[in-house]
Amino acid sequence: MPDMDMRDAYCLALKELAADNKNIVALDADLMGADGLSSFKKEFPDQFINVGVAEANMVGIASGLSTMGKIPFASSFACFASRRVYDQFFISSNYAGLKVNLTGSDPGISAQLNGGTHMAFEDIGIMRNTPNLVIYEPCDIVSMKALVKEAAKIPNCTYLRLHRKGSNTIYDQNETFELGKGKVLRDGTDLTIIATGYILVPEALKAAEALSAKGIEAAVIDGYSIKPFDEDLVLEYAKKTGAVLTCENHQAATGLGSAVATFLSAKHPVPVFTHGVKDVFGEVGGMDYLKKKFGFTAERITELAEALIKEK
Repeated sequence: MPDMDMRDAYCLALKELAADNKNIVALDADLMGADGLSSFKKEFPDQFINVGVAEANMVGIASGLSTMGKIPFASSFACFASRRVYDQFFISSNYAGLKVNLTGSDPGISAQLNGGTHMAFEDIGIMRNTPNLVIYEPCDIVSMKALVKEAAKIPNCTYLRLHRKGSNTIYDQNETFELGKGKVLRDGTDLTIIATGYILVPEALKAAEALSAKGIEAAVIDGYSIKPFDEDLVLEYAKKTGAVLTCENHQAATGLGSAVATFLSAKHPVPVFTHGVKDVFGEVGGMDYLKKKFGFTAERITELAEALIKEK
């Protein structure tokens, strides 16, 4: 797979799905350029709907399409796909037992220059409240393409956190993925780092290398499936390493880290630190500035890991 933006991998997955299944429908809230769906519209005009700047209506239309056997993928910026449409998505899609795949692009600091109003640090926390909803966040173009296709297969509604711009290659193109599972990217015995998404998975891997140079062997898990997360894998590595550090581009209090900490407190208590945004709003800035501002760097993860090791 050639280098491409994450949004291009998303679009490519939808195009491959649509070519094989006429029931695949992409919906957009007048953001097809931003979300990368322009080429989908060009190739599959009969399987694409631009609803305009009407996100709640988009979810209602997607729910209606689901009642007719369609498999809708509806996308907008994460701030709108979570805060603005939650009631419609909760009632019309999830409570109704339908199949709607909702995509929230530019979560957290991915919003960059769009600033605090668009910087969704709370979308996982909002969506975690929805029974049976599957939440996932790919870290590279390979996992993006594979997981979108997995989302199309399952009967549940899904929520995807889509980092739009930039390209990571963490996985081999032949890697397979399953929603509800995680991937061990690096083994270790002293500490487990569970990271999610385009920004923090690579930084966690860099941090693990820095820790190794200091004699600390950290396991790194890609927690791409946020709800449900891989409880068996988390429990295995909590027992193996005795400490868990979660890293996410989200409010620390309500994201994957919160779910992991709650789970481990009941099943196998170990020192856990949930690294993320600490009860503040977002702000305008470039990626490098924002990563440093919120501690989403290998250097900060290394510091937190060393502090956590001392609590074992």
